[in-house]
Amino acid sequence: MNAVLITWFVLMTSCTREVEPPQSALPIPTELQMTWHEMEIYAFIHFTVNTFTGVGTLGYGDENPEIFNPTAFDAEQWAKTIKEAGLKGLILTCKHHDGFCLWPSKYTEHSVKNSPFMNGKGDVVKAVSDACRKNGLKFGVYLSPWDRSHAQYGTSEYIVYFRNQLQELLTNYGDIFEVWFDGYYGTGVDGLGYYGGANESRKIDPGTYFDWANTWAMVREISPMTVIFNGPDIRWSGNEHGEVGDPNWNTVNADTLLPPHKNPYDDVYNIYFHGEENGTSWLPAEVDVSIRPGWFYDAAEDDQVRTPENLLKIYLESVGRGAPLLLNIPPDRRGLLHENDVKSLMGWKNLLDRTFAVNLAAHAKAKADSYRGKSKKYAAANVTDGNRETYWATDDDVTKGSLEIDLGKMQKVNYVLVQEYIRLGQRVKDFNVEIWEDNAWKQIAKGSAIGYKRILRIDPVDTQKIRINIVDSKACPLISMVEVY
Repeated sequence: MNAVLITWFVLMTSCTREVEPPQSALPIPTELQMTWHEMEIYAFIHFTVNTFTGVGTLGYGDENPEIFNPTAFDAEQWAKTIKEAGLKGLILTCKHHDGFCLWPSKYTEHSVKNSPFMNGKGDVVKAVSDACRKNGLKFGVYLSPWDRSHAQYGTSEYIVYFRNQLQELLTNYGDIFEVWFDGYYGTGVDGLGYYGGANESRKIDPGTYFDWANTWAMVREISPMTVIFNGPDIRWSGNEHGEVGDPNWNTVNADTLLPPHKNPYDDVYNIYFHGEENGTSWLPAEVDVSIRPGWFYDAAEDDQVRTPENLLKIYLESVGRGAPLLLNIPPDRRGLLHENDVKSLMGWKNLLDRTFAVNLAAHAKAKADSYRGKSKKYAAANVTDGNRETYWATDDDVTKGSLEIDLGKMQKVNYVLVQEYIRLGQRVKDFNVEIWEDNAWKQIAKGSAIGYKRILRIDPVDTQKIRINIVDSKACPLISMVEVY
């Protein structure tokens, strides 16, 4: 009897033995970066004296605060529109290169407190941050390091001023999800500025002047839940026309991008655009682009707003390559998002909803050529269960494999979406997608990096079965989601 019990115990133990999860393939994202990855789409709002001067992106710094006077300012309209369009947050240009502050900063007179707006009692930053929270949006701040109005720019005293203003923004306006530090310091226009009346060119060394390490540490101390753009959390995508590279690696060797860095417009451009496959730091890209040709409102561009179809293309070349999209929507001189911009945004939202309305692979049957320890915890069914926290995985020594998904019947397929479980690192280096056609597998798409999300747009095809082939991976592949539309 004892021998029988022992045999039963051994069998039961072997059947229920926990299979060890995969080890992290370093580097990996922080929890803060993961939360940011999952936002996917949010808004940029460029609004300042430039809106009223018509000079374009670069204010000179000598603008009279009295020109800032929106006649129908409505932060609620901004937030409601952005929320209805499906975006998750808003980053406001609290101070652009012209130095004009949208809040009554106690460190300068060049601000809304000396404008006619609300008789000098207004605070655009507060109004927008309050509207965001009321409408369920996250709020972020843009603070330009370059200041063409400040007399002490280029001296150590200006760094104190810059940090004092940063502290105001991080402490007076609730939770901040992202702080946006522009990497443009005036080199493109020879550093020209008003600088308190000096009207001259000033040169700084962007790698050392701002002492970024201590500024980032200050952000971490005051606002630990804030991600830092152009800093230790997020990199620029290398362009402002709405795409990240294919492939897009979330990893880079940070010392090639973080200060003191080289000119981002030459030999490190490809690192911004593509990342580095074997990078040692998790520094993912963010794609920033404007819905209009310019960053600030210009009535001459009212008929040049991007179409919903163009915005879908941008979505596929940013979010569809694993990089969150920061879409600029500049308010007009009334202080409202223009009707043409709103119409395009809502058309884009409807187009996205229609395109990705029905996941044909939701809870579809899935099988794999192998799975980790033959444990259901890592089986193929995890990729169609709708849960990003479950995943298919192979054994440690297996860096390739195939997932087959049966859609149940013939379906017209336009898009295939694949996600890696990036909490344990970005791994896939080479993959392809096949369909079952005429009793054989036919390749319809291929790629290299997958990352947080990869959306492949294909020529419409009818099929019942889809196969994802992982051809090569840095470590055992971990796929959390496969969706078909």
